[in-house]
Parts: sequence; structure tokens; C-alpha cells
Amino acid sequence: MRQIVLDTETTGLEVTQGHRIIEIGCVELVDRKLTGRHYHQYVQPNREIDEGALAVHGITQGFLADKPPFERIANEFLAFIDGADLIIHNAPFDVGFIDAEFARLDPKGPATHTRCKIIDSLTIARAKHPGQRNNLDALCQRYQVSNASRTLHGALLDAEILAEVYLAMTGGQTSLGLTDEDDSNAQGAQQGGRIRRLPAIRTPLKVIRPTDDELMRHEEKLKEIAQVAGTVATWDP
Repeated sequence: MRQIVLDTETTGLEVTQGHRIIEIGCVELVDRKLTGRHYHQYVQPNREIDEGALAVHGITQGFLADKPPFERIANEFLAFIDGADLIIHNAPFDVGFIDAEFARLDPKGPATHTRCKIIDSLTIARAKHPGQRNNLDALCQRYQVSNASRTLHGALLDAEILAEVYLAMTGGQTSLGLTDEDDSNAQGAQQGGRIRRLPAIRTPLKVIRPTDDELMRHEEKLKEIAQVAGTVATWDP
């Protein structure tokens, strides 16, 4: 099962007002495991960015000046997502912008939902937590997913965070275990990379062995529990 967790940043909120995609971030899951493959691209929108949108993502017109327009990255982006399940938080927003970008290239082309299955993680969150805040920051807090490095929104960073939230929320893997090395790679990718591989090998957890004194006190505590309960603890061999 191939899933792509996707996020975009845009010049504004309303696609009907001609606003455009300026950043795409995707991370790949296969059988609910992070593969290390991701797609990240900044896009020249050929229009101004609303001040409200700029305050959210911090991507300036000057930064995008030398970035490719959507038509130059469309085939590569489509090849990465084609046939996958797309996991998106508030999917109608991002899918609406993606469809609009492809429609500019081919007005009669197929819509995204005909190429990919769309999974809206916001819909899932609202069903699981009705009446509560279900934006990405609130879900991070609810599922104890660290978003400490998230000061401004960024499509790739948000996609990585959403992947971890989605796995926790849907009852599977609860941590992607990103290391400091992975985080630095992710920050490097924010400079405008293409499809690359994040490190697949994680730093082993440090194992701390109990001392003889700690083992003795543990045995004494088990005996106390057995006396109070009137039976031997099930975990006591």
C-alpha cells in the first residue's frame, strides 16, 4: 500500500480568485512505514502573494523569482503521486489548487481524484474528536507529536508532521523517530530539492541496565505487592 502525505502552500486562500501553488511537499509511506522518499518543490506562481498568506508561510516573491513555474515540474510531480493514496489535511483545499494547476495545462485532463484515492485526515480527526480543535497543531498536542521546529508553515515539514499524526490517529505506528540528522536533511530540502531519500537508518536507542542495588529493591517491592495482594504478581517469574 503506497501512500503519499501531501501539503501545499499557496499565494492565497481562494483558488477561484486565481491564487496559485508556490510550494509542494510530499513524503512517501509504504505499508504505513516511512520509506525515506519525498518530493519537495517551490513554484513560481507568476502573481503576487497575499499578505495574509505570507504571514503564514513566510515565502516571499523574491525567493520564488528563480523557481520553475508549475508547467515545468508538473510531470515530475504527477509521476510521484500517480496511483497512490493521497493523505491531506483539509483535502478539498489542496486538491482544488492541484486540479486548477493541471487544468491550466490541459482543461480536459483528468482530475486528481481519478488518479489517486483522496484521504482527508481532517475528516478523520473530526469524526474521532467531534467538537474539538483538529488543526495540525492541536493534533500534534493530542497525539504527542513534536512540532518544535515548526515556526512558520512549510509544505515538506507539515507533510512529515502530518504523516506521524496520521499514523498515530489511525492506530498504527506512532512515531517516525526522526533524528537530528533527519531534521537537518529536512531543513536542507526546504532550499528547493527534488525527489531525494531521507536517511532510513535511525540512531539506536540507548539501553540503561539496572544496578544490583536497583534489582534488589525491585525484588523487595515485588514481595510487598505479593503480600498485599495475597498472590504472586503475574510478571514475577
